[in-house]
Amino acid sequence: MKTTTRVAVIGGGVVGASVLYHLTKLGWSDVMLIERSELTSGSTWHAAGGFHTLNGDTNMAALQGYTIKLYKELEEITGMSCGLHHVGGVTLADNQERFDMLLAERAKHRFMGLETEIVTPEEIKKIAPVTNVDGILGGLYDPLDGHLDPSGTTHAYAKAARMGGATIQTHTKVVETNQRPDGTWDVVTDKGTIHAEHIVNAAGLWAREVGAMAGVYLPLHPMEHQYIVTDEVPMIAEIIDAGGEHPHVMDPAGESYLRQEGRGLCIGFYEQPCKPWAVDGTPWDFGHELLQDDFDKIEESIDFAYKRFPALEAAGVKSVIHGPFTFAPDGNPLVGPIPGLRNYWSACGVMAGFSQGGGVGLMLAQWMVEGECERDTIAMDVARFGDWITPGYTLPKVVENYQKRFSVAYPNEELPAARPFRTTPMYDIFDGMGAVWGQQFGLEVANYFAEGDEPRYETPSFRRSNAFDAAAREVKAVREAVGINETHNFGKYLIRGEGARAWLDRIMAGRVPKPGRLSLTPMLSPKGRLIGDFTISCLSETEFQLTASYGSQAYHMRWFLQNKDPVADRGLRIENISDTRNGFQIAGPKAREVLQACTRADISDMKFMDVRRLVVGMADCIVQRVSYTGDLGYEIYCDLTSQRALWDVLWTAGQPHGMKPFGMRAMMSLRLDKFFGSWLSEFSPDYTAAETGLDRFISFKKNVDFIGRAAAEAERDAGSARTLCALEVDATDADVNAYEPIWLDGEVVGFCTSGGYSHYAGKSIAQGFVPTDRAVEGLEVEIEILGKMHKARLIIEPLFDIDGARMRG
Repeated sequence: MKTTTRVAVIGGGVVGASVLYHLTKLGWSDVMLIERSELTSGSTWHAAGGFHTLNGDTNMAALQGYTIKLYKELEEITGMSCGLHHVGGVTLADNQERFDMLLAERAKHRFMGLETEIVTPEEIKKIAPVTNVDGILGGLYDPLDGHLDPSGTTHAYAKAARMGGATIQTHTKVVETNQRPDGTWDVVTDKGTIHAEHIVNAAGLWAREVGAMAGVYLPLHPMEHQYIVTDEVPMIAEIIDAGGEHPHVMDPAGESYLRQEGRGLCIGFYEQPCKPWAVDGTPWDFGHELLQDDFDKIEESIDFAYKRFPALEAAGVKSVIHGPFTFAPDGNPLVGPIPGLRNYWSACGVMAGFSQGGGVGLMLAQWMVEGECERDTIAMDVARFGDWITPGYTLPKVVENYQKRFSVAYPNEELPAARPFRTTPMYDIFDGMGAVWGQQFGLEVANYFAEGDEPRYETPSFRRSNAFDAAAREVKAVREAVGINETHNFGKYLIRGEGARAWLDRIMAGRVPKPGRLSLTPMLSPKGRLIGDFTISCLSETEFQLTASYGSQAYHMRWFLQNKDPVADRGLRIENISDTRNGFQIAGPKAREVLQACTRADISDMKFMDVRRLVVGMADCIVQRVSYTGDLGYEIYCDLTSQRALWDVLWTAGQPHGMKPFGMRAMMSLRLDKFFGSWLSEFSPDYTAAETGLDRFISFKKNVDFIGRAAAEAERDAGSARTLCALEVDATDADVNAYEPIWLDGEVVGFCTSGGYSHYAGKSIAQGFVPTDRAVEGLEVEIEILGKMHKARLIIEPLFDIDGARMRG
């Protein structure tokens, strides 16, 4: 057995084999896979082997498309068969909400290059004759859907990796992982110790146990999953004898997926009375076993399936496959470098291994070899969960995700499991004021405030929801008087030390402000991609506060620490204070009067983008003259223990001025008035500063080789092919959400990044990318929303405070 390797991949399922192959494909040949049993042990061997591209996240859908197209390449490289059956697949919609979701997905696919199509019930009957289309409104057909041989595919990955120089060590159990002072790892096995520069945890069902060896908690959990293979079905036999194959059918109403298996059918279920497995840990001796059949939990699902697919009822059961699969709380994989650890990588929680395994392997290999991925991986980044997450939170969220596997995914839906969990001191006060809650990064966030007999629940919808009137009311309060909300959904970081300014100059592309001032800056990857959108507050020459997206704090802290030089930045202190420093934003024409009534300090000379330490009421505060609403406003930060006292003084002073609380629904409407972008909508690792307009905040004059400078300068000189712009949309009951295609001259030329309704202006507004050479005021385009074309035109002037007099005055 080899005793040294550059990368030790732990786990020999399809994901581990994919990672190994992609590392060799990108040039790392000294890589090794360690498997305690045989390849495919665990979830891989008993998987149904289906693959599809449909996914609510566009990047995940693209990676699934890559995975599916990769299989033919593997067959060509290795000469081995993956058992491919590209039979196509149709997803059914039996109500308007499900049909709306399919229309939205089809629209996304237009600019992604996926050749899906909306089909009628009559067309479904021809495509998938086993289906009873009674009650079906339509469906989404995807020609790429299909199935394969799980074992053959995994061994093809393995052979391709070996051909690239990789080593595979089976029947070798990892018992410890110990990190050396230089950041490398000793992987202790029952056959000896392997010294590795990097570890990849691709241990699947055992990922929790392998992670624990390094002191890592990975939020995933195995769930029992059952599918049935029937004896011969005459209708299927006839199709085969005629030289055809029956396509896949996904029936969300019946929580089932169905495909041809031999001359019969295979059908699996995501049943509501589901069962978690191995709650306290996966047994090490589990491998090629199955769980005991459990027809009771799928009884209702089977009854429904007999109605949807009548041929099933007459078919005998040939075999029952009942085994565990791992899920993360949101159903997406856990991929990337573990925050807080050097050279330890995650590639687990990949529930749909044969749809996503290739894309996961490619992204992780790019991350390791090249330092970053070619596309935004936030949806599967292991850092999307912070160190607050626990097994007690993970389990109910995984159960919820399993149960909603085939449910409609609404853009405004707030899932209830494991909530409330994390709250601020304001939770009970806002709850008593009628708050309708959402969550971000596990923290409760007020979306809006219900009044009178309005329901305390926002109805999930692709169209304008019952939050519409409440959001309008809150927008009106901000624009005409003064509104207040928490600053808890900002990630906050304290940067201190003699080298703080120099470090910020290196890690941020923008200007680092002077004491008492703020600046806005993008943070770039080495390839010039946006990985952060920050406000820097200079409290002194040796103390800075950074604010950014609350949900990206683990992601951003990982980047900060990865780019802290142990020698040059020895005196630098970087602290995540997101949950210890909180406060409020007040905004609107009366905001200055409210704040002045709460402090003895004179704030009349406090200019836009100023920051000061002030005593507000009894609380020591950091006050910033800035507001994401685009209005006159202030962000007021204090220690968490002082927040209730700060609330009392601000709320009391605000009442004579008509102060009202406002939530995130109003905030997202208000920011549209000024065309402000939002992190992971307008700004993400998929985009560059020049494309999004954030290049205006890059300081090319500073004499610092900041991260991403060369790429940003190259794009500045060459120009960008697409430009982010604002569009006024002719819409009535449904606004842009994200990724709707933009049509020009009969072709899809761009897509929307976000949108909504400006309650201030009474207009539907979208933001999105169009070709730079066409991005002129008045450009007329069409935007496809839920399958219908809506006229839109490019606008330049903000809808509110055109000259900035109120915001800056």
